[in-house]
Amino acid sequence: MAAATFNIWQADLMDGANFDLKEEIRDYWSKRSKTFDLAFGHKIAPGAEADAWQKPIRAALGLQPKQVLELACGTGEVTQLIHDLGHDVTALDFSEAMLAVARRKHAGKARLRFLLADAEHTMEPDEAYDAIVCRHLVWTLTRPEETFREWFRLLKPGGHLVIFDGDWAQPKPGGRIAMMLIALIDRICGADRNYDGALSSRHARIMEALPFGDGLHADVLAPILETVGFAEIELQSHSPIAKAQRKNANLRNKLRTFVYGRFILVCTRPTT
Repeated sequence: MAAATFNIWQADLMDGANFDLKEEIRDYWSKRSKTFDLAFGHKIAPGAEADAWQKPIRAALGLQPKQVLELACGTGEVTQLIHDLGHDVTALDFSEAMLAVARRKHAGKARLRFLLADAEHTMEPDEAYDAIVCRHLVWTLTRPEETFREWFRLLKPGGHLVIFDGDWAQPKPGGRIAMMLIALIDRICGADRNYDGALSSRHARIMEALPFGDGLHADVLAPILETVGFAEIELQSHSPIAKAQRKNANLRNKLRTFVYGRFILVCTRPTT
């Protein structure tokens, strides 16, 4: 999208509706916390899938322990992957319900703190972190450029930002065929109870109000990150993760990995 389009979106969101939108987003994810880990693609299975998620994090952060901020940690699945690599983790979410699940999951662990805060305005100190990691957060941002400036501020010079995300608005080429096959399985076997229809409709309404509501693409995201100062922007394939997810999945869930285009983006706050 052109920068002018983003400015128009941002202006629209500053007319007083933004607060309501963010509260709607918070309430939606709080309700999702009850079944979030049951829905395919959210829970990360140990073994091949966990390894596939960890690989780009390990490559970006290196082997030495780092101070890592995980944004929108949800129920703490990615939290575990970062923590298992030996890093000190601050796991942030603005849904108390999501954090409650994550805290129970990781009770008693050292080198880990949970923080109730807004990923768009964290209130954390300048240059406090060696790395920031987020999964499926960027598409929900109400003020993308302002938020990326906030994340830039939080990183130490030389620090890395690792983004896992995708285009959840439109299926990728061939994705519609996968969607049709999923719909056929739903008719034959019954709908997947871990995907709440009412919440899915609500999800669509929220998406329509967001700057990335018509789809998030790496080629749109990279220039915005560059504008706020990030460098060494590298696009990585999500395919190894999807391949690992398919190993032990049923047919319906295997098909889900083909519906939407997903990507990994890694960038750096320059040292000078």
